[in-house]
Amino acid sequence: MNGTGDELTRVLAPICAYLEVELDDVELHGGVLRVTVERAGGLDLDQLAEVSRAVSTLLDAREDLAPAGRYELEVSTPGLERRLRRPEQFRRAVGSTVAVRTVPGTAGERRLEGVLVAADNEKFEVAAATGVPRQLTYREVERAHTVFDWRRALAERRDAGTEDDADEGKRPGQAHRSSSREETGGAGGRVSRRPGATKERATTP
Repeated sequence: MNGTGDELTRVLAPICAYLEVELDDVELHGGVLRVTVERAGGLDLDQLAEVSRAVSTLLDAREDLAPAGRYELEVSTPGLERRLRRPEQFRRAVGSTVAVRTVPGTAGERRLEGVLVAADNEKFEVAAATGVPRQLTYREVERAHTVFDWRRALAERRDAGTEDDADEGKRPGQAHRSSSREETGGAGGRVSRRPGATKERATTP
């Protein structure tokens, strides 16, 4: 990105708050700028499109914050398993099962799965299946994400007597994507982003 990811996160947070959604993450990967948002009760595609338009408008006005070159904007909800990259994300996930892969050279096994029992600004603690807690700093983490317990979820749904989503329009992991055409380009694909030339499409993974 032209600006830092932290700077874009800082600018987007109040915009998301105004739209009554919480900004979960901002990540640029493979030419896709992913903005992840959430709201209690979930969001439907129309609400994601509203956030997408607001983010697009900001990037038109603040090109210093936009990724350089070709990219596609994707606004989505976190989904059932979510990436953990910042301390506040780890704090929100306390009590959840997480999978962690450490950076090479970190003491102990590189792969760890267990319940996240504590997290602060510098470190976090995971209780593995062995029952032995392990404490790591965020600098020691290569990748981490929550783990969705499908068997537990299915059992709870059977106990509740429900088989379908309570709200089909607010399923986790939905995404709204917008890309732009070059002035001489065709439709579709990831193409250069130009102010005022946004092409929107909504999809549900």
